[in-house]
Amino acid sequence: MTQTVAVLGTGKIGEALLSGMIRAGWRPADLLVTTRRSERAQELHTRYGVESVGNAEAAKAADILILAVKPQDMGKLLDELAPHVSADRLVISAAAGITTTFIEERFTAGTPVVRVMPNTPVLVDEGMSVISAGSHATGAHLTTTEEIFGGVGKTLRVPESQQDAATALSGSGPAYFYFLVEAMTDAGILLGLPRAQAHDLIVQAAIGAAVMLRDSGEHPVKLREAVTSPAGTTISAIRELENHGVRAALIAALEAARDRSRELASGNG
Repeated sequence: MTQTVAVLGTGKIGEALLSGMIRAGWRPADLLVTTRRSERAQELHTRYGVESVGNAEAAKAADILILAVKPQDMGKLLDELAPHVSADRLVISAAAGITTTFIEERFTAGTPVVRVMPNTPVLVDEGMSVISAGSHATGAHLTTTEEIFGGVGKTLRVPESQQDAATALSGSGPAYFYFLVEAMTDAGILLGLPRAQAHDLIVQAAIGAAVMLRDSGEHPVKLREAVTSPAGTTISAIRELENHGVRAALIAALEAARDRSRELASGNG
């Protein structure tokens, strides 16, 4: 890799990207990070061998800027970067709800911006990062973005008009599964199992089901039907899920998450 990349904001997601890039072949000498605390800067230097710089210095030195700050911090960061970002830089935003237009309007005309919505499994290299091009981003810019985020999972290109839906489905998606595992663990305890055993049973069932969904190519209905015997235990449980409106509740929850993403995009944080 010959380009210099700066990760601005090195929380969990930012550090996961940094680690993934190094494993994918990026040289630590070509990577810069920004942090709020000197202790954090030293920690990242010790762990990855990367240099920590200020935001303005990162904007001047890097060919690619990855903005991994919280959505509510983005406006202030862009104001700080704007005087130093030229149109030959690639700006990648990993902040939920922040549109490419919001960023483009603050930088030099023609600056390429790519919007990415990763999810937390990037921390274990099993993330899904949804990628959208701004007005001035080319196919080459998208390919570069895929190379960076591909080091921590899978990537998917979508039109930016679909980003709010992708945020609801994928960006927030892991939390829904954790919620279900929590509820199913409680059910296991109610049924007489120790918490640790209930947890292990459910987590392994979830891992196995996910791998089958990924590798079999079968529709989830077919996989569910393969477990559902006539007059058996599974169909009794499915009936109760339907009676309690679980399917409708999930749809409503995803709509609420999409709407919140739209609110963030409009500045109603």
